[in-house]
Amino acid sequence: MKRNRPDIVFSAAICVLTCATFPLAASSSDVADPRAATTPARDATPQVEIEDVELFFRIYDAAGGRPTAEQLQRDYLDQGTEGLHHLAKIRNVTGVRIADAIAKTPAIYANARACMTVLPHVRARLRVALGKLMEMYPGARNLPVTIAVGRGKPVGIGGPDSGVQIGLEAVCATHWMNPNIEDRFVYLIAHEYAHVQQAPEKQTITVLEGSLIEGTAEFVAELIAGRMSYVHFPPLTDGREKEIESAFVADQHKTDISAWMYNSTADKPGDLGYWVGYRIAKAYYQNATDKRAALRELLEMTDPKAVLAKSGWYPGIELL
Repeated sequence: MKRNRPDIVFSAAICVLTCATFPLAASSSDVADPRAATTPARDATPQVEIEDVELFFRIYDAAGGRPTAEQLQRDYLDQGTEGLHHLAKIRNVTGVRIADAIAKTPAIYANARACMTVLPHVRARLRVALGKLMEMYPGARNLPVTIAVGRGKPVGIGGPDSGVQIGLEAVCATHWMNPNIEDRFVYLIAHEYAHVQQAPEKQTITVLEGSLIEGTAEFVAELIAGRMSYVHFPPLTDGREKEIESAFVADQHKTDISAWMYNSTADKPGDLGYWVGYRIAKAYYQNATDKRAALRELLEMTDPKAVLAKSGWYPGIELL
């Protein structure tokens, strides 16, 4: 999901795990999952901060699930991490707005407890995955990942100056991204961490450029963590590759990106520009002799048309 993508409206569907709390400190179960990347991480791997979640639910529980706007502002937002402060600043997360979201959609916050249980394994898998990125891309920015509780949206944001911020309650409610909660967090954060490595976004982008930015993030998620963040793409695109991508070619230079990006909802997953961009990025990487250089060129892209031309991609291409 892009750094400044429009907020998505999320359903308040019940999470698939039983609600429970857990101690947020690392434990003996905090070990790398074999589904994650297996390349050893270098010593200085990015930090994954989950302390804001514990702080929020301590306040939430003490108030019987109905903390006031003042309590949320004073005791949670004002006392949170720098990552939470950044999320609050750029996404207008305030005590008033969180209290309003709790009142309107209480199930999102009650059910978010289920997602708390997976955070130790999420953090362990990310140590490996993000460590792999650091090894493959030595120029990588090493900025923290902050998992916090917000106003029901956004799911996540990432940027080159502030790292990654993830909304626990929003991710927990977004079942269509991935039915497995742990995987959902890992692949989403891997995607967002690719955005940390990319250039600051422009005010206006074409369908091609936006799709390559997001598609590269999806490819990086697959490369370092094992899978794309959006698992709905295969059933949505299977057998329609040439049709979809031919339409993409026709629209690639448009600056109205709404037909291709940032248009997923709980009822109708979309964002097919992400999928096409992923396939272009993957073709670029697979056709490159020097994989490290190819990854660097994708992340540091300045000329989308040149990347497309060099990729060897064409509508309906079969990729490994």
